[in-house]
Amino acid sequence: MENYESSNNNLDTYVRMDTWLLSVEAHQKGFDLSFQYRFYPEFKTHFLHHASIGYQIDNNWYAKLGVFQKPFGIGDFASHSWWFQVPYYLGWEDTYNTGIGFFYIRHKLRVEAAYFRQAAPRGSVPSNADDNSVGNGRYSYAIVPTYGYSNGEKVDAYIRELDQFNGRIRYQILPEVELGLSAEMGSIYNETLNKRNWGFSWAAHTLINYNRWNFKGEVIGYNYNAQSDNNQRLDIVQMGAYGSSYDVAAKGMIYVAGISYSIPVNRRLISSIQPYIDYSVVHKRKAGFHDTQQFVPGMLIASGPIYTYVDYALGKNHPWLTSDFGEGLGKGTADARWNSRLNINIGYYF
Repeated sequence: MENYESSNNNLDTYVRMDTWLLSVEAHQKGFDLSFQYRFYPEFKTHFLHHASIGYQIDNNWYAKLGVFQKPFGIGDFASHSWWFQVPYYLGWEDTYNTGIGFFYIRHKLRVEAAYFRQAAPRGSVPSNADDNSVGNGRYSYAIVPTYGYSNGEKVDAYIRELDQFNGRIRYQILPEVELGLSAEMGSIYNETLNKRNWGFSWAAHTLINYNRWNFKGEVIGYNYNAQSDNNQRLDIVQMGAYGSSYDVAAKGMIYVAGISYSIPVNRRLISSIQPYIDYSVVHKRKAGFHDTQQFVPGMLIASGPIYTYVDYALGKNHPWLTSDFGEGLGKGTADARWNSRLNINIGYYF
């Protein structure tokens, strides 16, 4: 059920088939294979989620090659809800790229390093979709070659992500507490100019598990340093996934907090219930731009192989919680209202 600014009805309700997954996992003599392909009937798109080959070098070292999750921020998810947290929509949560990674684990310490040549391969989108040629058909949000904004002016920007280095250190300071630092150095390549610009982004996070409580907190500073085809510095870039693209402020700070509590039920139809609250905000570092916020109270109900997310998602200047898709993560508006959506997602895993 939706309650958006331009809705003629107070509540707009519908049911739809969201996602089909095809997954393969294999292990043999130190090697492993992980593959997943996704189909989204609503968006009329399908694409590779991940595909990688890994090798356990010894007791401490592990290597991976292919399309896999980049080591940045809280792993594997910064969120508890089906909606993710705001970093996902800017390419900073559960993001998959194409490259090679090395992972070191020893006692309480985890060190991860990866090099990615490019974003995940693009999938299929309808021929009549907006910007169907720029590579929007993918799971993870990535910069796409189309246009951007410089000082309020719409300009051509045939740009893409190229050559990215990621590092993350995680340390278990207490049995219940993890602290982590992440860094990313990556370039955005302009094909028209045959020129790249390098940008640095970072994150600090904590993950706390205490009895049945779980807390996730994170701060991210990001910089998509990019230029237009006319060699102008971009204030807004285009990022795309699921067949569509939207505005994203090129530079900002992201703040994330989420808490959950697990309740064992052990009944015939329900094994556990996990209520949670997730909140995140993007502070855009450009005068005249307005913050994006997302607030999601909800619960996860586990029933054997069936997992049901019940989320009441609220967003302000949020591209997926508005009637004006595509504008919220860019400049936004000063008088943006809180839009809401009651979302129930039922997943069956077999």
